Amino acid sequence: MASSPRSPPPAPTPEFEISRQSRLFAALSKKVIDLDELRMLAAQGVPDAAGVRATVWKLLLGYLPNDRSLWEQELAKKRGQYAAFKDEFLTNPVERAQQVPTEGHHNVSAEHVDNGFLHRSEVTREEHPLSLGKTSAWNQFFEYSEIMEQIDRDVKRTHPDMQFFCGDSSFAKSNQESLKNVLLIFAKLNAGIRYVQGMNEVLAPLFFVFRSDPDDKNAEFAEADSFFCFVELLSGFRDNFCQKLDNSAVGIRGTLAKLSQLVAKYDGELQQHLEITTEEFNFADTIHIWDTLLSDPGGPQETLLRICCAMLILVRKRLLAGDFTSNLKLLQNYPPTNISHLLYVANKLH
Repeated sequence: MASSPRSPPPAPTPEFEISRQSRLFAALSKKVIDLDELRMLAAQGVPDAAGVRATVWKLLLGYLPNDRSLWEQELAKKRGQYAAFKDEFLTNPVERAQQVPTEGHHNVSAEHVDNGFLHRSEVTREEHPLSLGKTSAWNQFFEYSEIMEQIDRDVKRTHPDMQFFCGDSSFAKSNQESLKNVLLIFAKLNAGIRYVQGMNEVLAPLFFVFRSDPDDKNAEFAEADSFFCFVELLSGFRDNFCQKLDNSAVGIRGTLAKLSQLVAKYDGELQQHLEITTEEFNFADTIHIWDTLLSDPGGPQETLLRICCAMLILVRKRLLAGDFTSNLKLLQNYPPTNISHLLYVANKLH
C-alpha cells in the first residue's frame, strides 16, 4: 500500500497569512492579471474581506478577462445578454404578446384587451394556450412546468439553516427567485440536460459569494454573473448530470470508479472495505473548498476526486472497523474536520 500523506502541515503564521493576502491583492491590482499566479494564491484560500473572492472566482472561471481594462465592457455585454435570456425564457406568453410586437402583427392596444386578456379575435392559433404546435409559445411554456415545480421544491430546501436562502424575509425570497431564474434558463438553454436535482447546491455558493459583494453594482447583477459562471462550472461536469451517460466512463458511475481507483492507489485495504458515499460540508467550509477547486487549471473534477479520497483516508480507522451500516452513517454525517488539513492531504494525492 502506498503511504498515506496524513501528517498535518505546519500551521501558517500570522505573518505568512498577511503576506499571502498582500500578494493576492497585489496580483489583482495588476493591469493584466497573471492567472497562474492567481491560481497558486487562491488555492490556499481567499480572504473573505472586501469582495475579493467574488472577483477571484469570476477570473478563475473565465467570466472576467485577465485584462482589467476590458472588465466593464465584458460585464455590460454579459449582463445585457442575461437580461435578454430572462425576457425570452421567463416572460409569460400573454405578457410577451402584449409587450413585444412581432413581424406581421400590429401592436396590441388597449382597445383589444379586456382585463389584461386579448380579445378572442386577436389570439392566433399558435398563441392559443391549448395549442400543441411545436412553435407554440404556450406549449413551450407548459412543457417546462414540471421542471419549474422541481426547481421550486429544491430551491426552497437549499441551505435551510441560512437566512440568506430561506425564511420569510423579502431578501431571502428575492434570492430564491434568482436561483430559480438561473436554473430554469439553464434548463431551457440545455435541452439535453435540462435540470437535475443537485444543481441548486452547485449554484448556491456562486450566488452567495456574488450577492455578498460589497460593491453594490456587482451585488445587483449577482444573478446574471452567477448564471454565466454556473454554465462555465458545469461545462466540466455536464456528463455527470446527463442520465443517459450514468453508466458510461464519463458519467457518474465512471467518476465514482475513478474515485475508487484513487483510493486503491493510496489505501488498497480501505478501498476493498468501502462502498463509496458522499456528503456535504457546512457552507463556510464549502466556500473554502471552492477556492481550491476553482484554482485547478485542469478543471475542478480531479481536485474534487482528491478531496473525496482525502476525506476517506482521514477517517480510515473508523471505516475499517465499521460495517456497511455504520460506515454509511459516518459518511452521511462526516465528523468536523480542519479544512486546511483536508486540502493539504488532498494536494498530496497527485
